[in-house]
Amino acid sequence: MLFNSDLLNILSLSLLASVLGLTGGTLFLVVKKWSASLTKYSTPFAAGVMMTVAFLGLLPEASEILGHQAFNIVLATFFVTYIFENFIFDLHHHDHDDHKHSHSHEEQSVPLVIIGDTIHNFIDGVAIASAYLINPGLGFVTAVSTLLHELPHEIGDFGILLKAGFSKKKVFLVNLFSSLSTVLGSLVVYFFVTGTQLPGILMSIAAGMFIYLGASDFLPRANKEIEKTKAVLVLLLGAALMYLTLSLVPHAH
Repeated sequence: MLFNSDLLNILSLSLLASVLGLTGGTLFLVVKKWSASLTKYSTPFAAGVMMTVAFLGLLPEASEILGHQAFNIVLATFFVTYIFENFIFDLHHHDHDDHKHSHSHEEQSVPLVIIGDTIHNFIDGVAIASAYLINPGLGFVTAVSTLLHELPHEIGDFGILLKAGFSKKKVFLVNLFSSLSTVLGSLVVYFFVTGTQLPGILMSIAAGMFIYLGASDFLPRANKEIEKTKAVLVLLLGAALMYLTLSLVPHAH
């Protein structure tokens, strides 16, 4: 049978981790006061989340799978993302302090945020299915781990899209479709299990994109948009939330 119990369980766990992970961001969309604050402080918060995910979540696990090659992929991804952003979107000639150009810069960063998050979600699906096929209980633990660590990440993504001028409905739909790549990742593992290097390669690519976005795009803009003290505090809040979730519920692949 195509839809046997294992496949249905894997799909259910993937949906648990992906769709429920949107609840945190959705709550900020529904509460008007929260969405206003999220828009205002999204840049440093997202930077803290992305940098912490990259250095403490993705990169260590990628290096366990690929060894030193993981760092080569991260560096290559960093440079490719820089070239892509500058020569495809031609962002940096817009680096002015006025609101119009700042808003344009946010809009141009959105595709990179969505691509990086989609790859990350796909990796989550790969992790959940791989763990389940080893042991169903381990698959459940991995799904719950993914759900808990995705909550602050989704909140950061929601804030970036809101700041770029997306409507609340569009913010939700974009993140919903991105999160469904978790299901795709689990299906790829279930039907086409090939070696163990794929997760390591994908994690390295996602880490390179997140490091670039956090360090080169979001952090330099944070001090221009809000007071430096507040920017630092919000940055540390995003980093602390991810550190705690990664420590308490390890996002192991």
